Amino acid sequence: MTDTPVVLLNGARQTGKTTLAKSIAEAMGAEYFTLDDAAALALVSGDPSGFVRGLAGPVAIDEIQKAPGLFPAIKLAVDKNRQPGRFLLTGSANVLTLPRLSESLAGRMEIIPLYPFSAGERDGKREGFLGRLFGGTFAKAKTATTSEDIRERLVRGGYPEASQRKDPGRRSAWFAAYVSTILQRDVRDLMQIDALHTLPNLLKLLAARTSGLSNLSDLGRDAGLPHTTMARYLALLETLFLVHRLPAWSRNLGKRLVKAPKIHVTDAGLCCHLIGADARRFAVDRPLLGRALESFVVGEIRKQVSWSGVRMTPYHFRTATGSEIDIVIEKPDGSVAAIEVKASATVDAHDFASLKMLREQLGKQFRAGVVFYLGDQIIPFGDRLWLLPVPTLWQT
Repeated sequence: MTDTPVVLLNGARQTGKTTLAKSIAEAMGAEYFTLDDAAALALVSGDPSGFVRGLAGPVAIDEIQKAPGLFPAIKLAVDKNRQPGRFLLTGSANVLTLPRLSESLAGRMEIIPLYPFSAGERDGKREGFLGRLFGGTFAKAKTATTSEDIRERLVRGGYPEASQRKDPGRRSAWFAAYVSTILQRDVRDLMQIDALHTLPNLLKLLAARTSGLSNLSDLGRDAGLPHTTMARYLALLETLFLVHRLPAWSRNLGKRLVKAPKIHVTDAGLCCHLIGADARRFAVDRPLLGRALESFVVGEIRKQVSWSGVRMTPYHFRTATGSEIDIVIEKPDGSVAAIEVKASATVDAHDFASLKMLREQLGKQFRAGVVFYLGDQIIPFGDRLWLLPVPTLWQT
């Protein structure tokens, strides 16, 4: 807000965007409007240019995707006066992927993603994992979380209200209402689509396959949707921040690579609700726990990357011969760190095979390789390789 005319807080509903925007608006003396209010929406939509011209100072506008006509008006106002901090916007849909919001604010707007709470935020800690990862300084980290705690974290998720509900039945009721509201109201607001009733089943199908490779043909067949429709619906669910695709990482490694992205449900708690899994089920169903745990770790990494002072990009890696790594994080200078996730309390040398292969290929650009597991010991596993308990993710 100190050097950019327009700032957009972008993320799923119920992640705290309104609370944060109101707090900032009050602190800076800005007017606040929410387009969830029918009267305000009618006023803004009827004459967006007149609304913007009538603003006397900084303004916070909630749910900007409901009034796409505001973007050209804001662009015109900013071009006339580029004073920093003029507009604080929030959006519950990825506005840059919506056809109706194609008007560019490039160079005028900074987009800040707001995810559900991270594990560290729920514990009141500011995570330092990424710094430790690229610095290889895990020896001093301490953990005290059990595998049972990990399973509970998965089913709670990170949405503020859902994670505070201790009763599993009431938490499930919140998730059910949340999904119903988004798929009925927000989808209708954003896009005219046929067979709206197929979206909940598609979302459940994606949850059952979370952390799997994206194969639209297989997904479309199982969901009973044509390939083009499947692609459109998947893009829509991404736009609403319900799922995301983790792209494949590649560099000239001299091997044939699998370049399909992986699909992850954005929040672990939502994923568990969609597949009907609770902590007790995870105790006996290891394959299901493995998929949910991988998506959880990917989500935590994305959250920490979003506030990191150094730009980093997460990927996954897989070769046609079967070597795969769940997460590869690359910095602009070409340095790389890699993470494998194992839903087990025991790990052997085979679990480090892909990390060792990548280390040999990249040489000094390979900073560290980590295998997360459900044990409680931090163990160095050779040159730049570590075995870490999952809770190391949210240690300071």
